[in-house]
Amino acid sequence: MASEKEPRTFLGLPSWPERAAVASALRAETVGGIVLLVAAVVALAWANSPWSSSYADARDFHFGISALGLDLSVGHWSADGLLTVFFLVAGIELKRELVVGDLRTPATAALPVVAAVCGMAVPAAVYLTTVGVGGGSTQGWAVPMATDIAFALAVLAVLSTRLPSALRAFLLTLAVVDDLGAILIIALFFTSDLSPLALAGAAGGLVVFYVLQRLRVRGWWWYTPLGVAIWALMYNGGVHATVAGVAMGLILRTRPDDGTGPHPHEDASPGDRAAHLLRPVSAALAAPLFALFAAGVTLSGPALGDVFTHPEPLGVVLGLVTGKTVGIFAGTYLAARFTRARLNPDLAWADVLALAVLAGIGFTVALLIGELAFTDPATAEHVKAAVLVGSLLAAALAVPLLKRRDVLYRRLFKAENADLDHDGIPDIHQHP
Repeated sequence: MASEKEPRTFLGLPSWPERAAVASALRAETVGGIVLLVAAVVALAWANSPWSSSYADARDFHFGISALGLDLSVGHWSADGLLTVFFLVAGIELKRELVVGDLRTPATAALPVVAAVCGMAVPAAVYLTTVGVGGGSTQGWAVPMATDIAFALAVLAVLSTRLPSALRAFLLTLAVVDDLGAILIIALFFTSDLSPLALAGAAGGLVVFYVLQRLRVRGWWWYTPLGVAIWALMYNGGVHATVAGVAMGLILRTRPDDGTGPHPHEDASPGDRAAHLLRPVSAALAAPLFALFAAGVTLSGPALGDVFTHPEPLGVVLGLVTGKTVGIFAGTYLAARFTRARLNPDLAWADVLALAVLAGIGFTVALLIGELAFTDPATAEHVKAAVLVGSLLAAALAVPLLKRRDVLYRRLFKAENADLDHDGIPDIHQHP
């Protein structure tokens, strides 16, 4: 008698509800940050294990199409190829903030924008000062400038039981501007052997992409081949290929048609739909694979000692831990003190300090800039280790500060609910 249960295919695709549940989980910053952390831990364990040679072999294995100039190592494919998806999602987030988010009005955007700019400038200055005193190379000035949005938001999401939502909005806006600054730095300072013809082709592809958006053309079969062509032309043009992802993200419309004009009503904009579909790919594949092949550094006792004795890695650690904290907090305070910009009334300055320390987590983009800045393998390994150490120190310092703020907000919440009057209106309004 045949079994009534439907047989499961070994190693086959899970059911649609299961796939939908996994994709939904990966859209959460907490899960994405955990996946990224697991990939980094696996990379470190693999690179420091007896099988470290297999790690190097896997990272340096080449494949691709030589005739198109795309015969790359696995490490380069993850950094130049898959990471483009990560920056495409970042570009969509930036466009959304500029069009419908906090960045659309100067009044609400002023403080986080100033915080982001100061949070990039001060770490660079700290790095340059450190290598200037120690006689090191200035090439890595941009490494400690970047905040890793996935890790930072994941830490905040894990701890955020009663922290105000304005804190997350402030961090998100700051990180979006930070990502834009990192992309501009990569495009302007880390380019080589520019090919005007290939760059002209990439620009032409972006124009076609823009026209298709304006004409409301839908269908992945239009945009996927065009996006791949733009990426390949950008790569061969000498500009880091992830710039193509940000450019396409900024072109995608993030405001849906409401049906009042010549175009029919849209439930969601193309940018929102693309971000919804690509965020699980970015969280589960692009960023973790980059971390897997970028974070595998040797962490022996002497190697960790080199982080604090060589000027370049020491500059990175100090830039992430102290430069980010001082830059973001001081920039925010001075802007609120001497301009018309005002801190969100839901936030206290202690919240900003905790957030400034948290922003010192600079993983994905910092590792990428470190790879681009240093061609010497030994220095590059030291700088990678410094990014990991600096990010870990920043997280370790931020967690107790955030937990303390969370305890205060939870205590206030309980007091307000305990003292509700008969109309259900809280009698306590004191800010911690």
